[in-house]
Amino acid sequence: MPVVRSSQAVTHEMHGARFVSYATPLTGAVELCAWRSEIPAGTKAPVHTVTREEILHLLIGELRVTLDGRTERITAGDTVIVNPGTALGLENPAEHTAISWVTAPVGLAAELADGTRLTPPWAN
Repeated sequence: MPVVRSSQAVTHEMHGARFVSYATPLTGAVELCAWRSEIPAGTKAPVHTVTREEILHLLIGELRVTLDGRTERITAGDTVIVNPGTALGLENPAEHTAISWVTAPVGLAAELADGTRLTPPWAN
């Protein structure tokens, strides 16, 4: 039974946010990845289109989540389901860091508006 200790988690930073990966193929996951994202106050992530389903559960704080141009405010305890092909934007309008738990299939990638394709290391 693979157990990933918090001391084994790998931290990545991108677009002003921090991603702490726990479940990846490198830690024994076969189909799913899971990570904690920490989005500091005032951070606005670039809109990106996801290639695989992504589930975001907000643990602490609040976020403005935009899915295909429609914006919703979410607060701690809310869950967002991002379907493949959906344009996703995140913004933290609050004064404190928002923390979420995210799960997605291995192989998740994202495409930015300029056509740049990102393959996040915490999801592969």
